[in-house]
Amino acid sequence: MREAPPAVSLMLAGAAVMSGLLVLAGLWTPVAASVGALLELWIVVSRTGLEGTPIFLTAIAASLAMLGPGAWSVDARLFGRRRIDFPDQ
Repeated sequence: MREAPPAVSLMLAGAAVMSGLLVLAGLWTPVAASVGALLELWIVVSRTGLEGTPIFLTAIAASLAMLGPGAWSVDARLFGRRRIDFPDQ
């Protein structure tokens, strides 16, 4: 399997760092976590050996993208906390 050019590797590493910083800050959480999940999935697909860490990080990032930001995140402060209320039956 061929190695990616250095410019592409640097761009992917920069996207991963920015995605991680946005998730850490709790800003644009669904978008940042989706980008992180796609980058980790790319690592799983592009390498020949299956390593556990990228697979685990893909699952965590995808779960975080679906769950959304927490109560103390910047997203919750800026846009309000979203809740799903089920009616009593």
